[in-house]
Amino acid sequence: MIQEDIALKNGTIDIPGTLTYDTEITEQHLVIYVHGSGNVDRNGNQSALVTPNYIRALSDSLVQRGIAFYRYDKRTATASNIKKMLPNISISDFVADLLIAIDHFKQDPRFSSITLIGHSQGSLIALLAENNAVDRYISLAGAGRTIDKIIVEQLNASNKEIGEMAKGYFKTLQNKDTIDTVDPLLLGLFNPYMQKFIKYWASIDPTDQIKKVKVPTLILHGDADTQVPVTDAEALHRAKPGSKLVIIPKMNHVLKTVNDETENLASYTNEKYPLSSILVDTIANFIKP
Repeated sequence: MIQEDIALKNGTIDIPGTLTYDTEITEQHLVIYVHGSGNVDRNGNQSALVTPNYIRALSDSLVQRGIAFYRYDKRTATASNIKKMLPNISISDFVADLLIAIDHFKQDPRFSSITLIGHSQGSLIALLAENNAVDRYISLAGAGRTIDKIIVEQLNASNKEIGEMAKGYFKTLQNKDTIDTVDPLLLGLFNPYMQKFIKYWASIDPTDQIKKVKVPTLILHGDADTQVPVTDAEALHRAKPGSKLVIIPKMNHVLKTVNDETENLASYTNEKYPLSSILVDTIANFIKP
């Protein structure tokens, strides 16, 4: 197994990443992993204190199965990018970054096929980028509804008043680009410089997008995922006849096997919790039938 650092760029934006592969295998299948929301680095971490390392664990596991793996730092996780991005960052920027990676590896003779694995928000990013550009598509803990519905549902679960307030803000954004006054409790979500971003994100329905995919499609979801429910995976599956749906027992949103809510929460910040072995087997069998 060898790791190769690759410094891609999208204009002035840095997209550093790591390619891991087995040098003894010629013309390997390649996975390009598309991260979820937040400032996620190539390992699946968002700070020195939040280190579940789930992307790195998935990479290591699949490379051991003879599948090469490319993972990169999200543009929002790369310090050199921050001043270049704001205040006009868009979902389209994440799609453009992914297309840079796809184009790069399509020119690499070491790889016989490319599979996109889009995790959470990355499931939608990969859908928007795919357009028959790759050989296979995997949705991993992806949403099957627009993001406004998911956010309002999550907020309602803890505080219905806050959930209704967010619902009202989303309705305001449907009609204009800004919200005049945001309650301090929701500033993290509806910060003024992020309002155009979240408005556009909420306008994209994943079930509409997945209907456009022409390549073999696998939809994976854990039944211990408390962020995005299994019903979202089922909605994607219904929208894409011929796709394969696999619900993985005890797997949570960060792909770890957990037995209860205490372990679920702890696994977001600690890498000691094991990656789901069923996840690894299912992906490997889909890519290398």
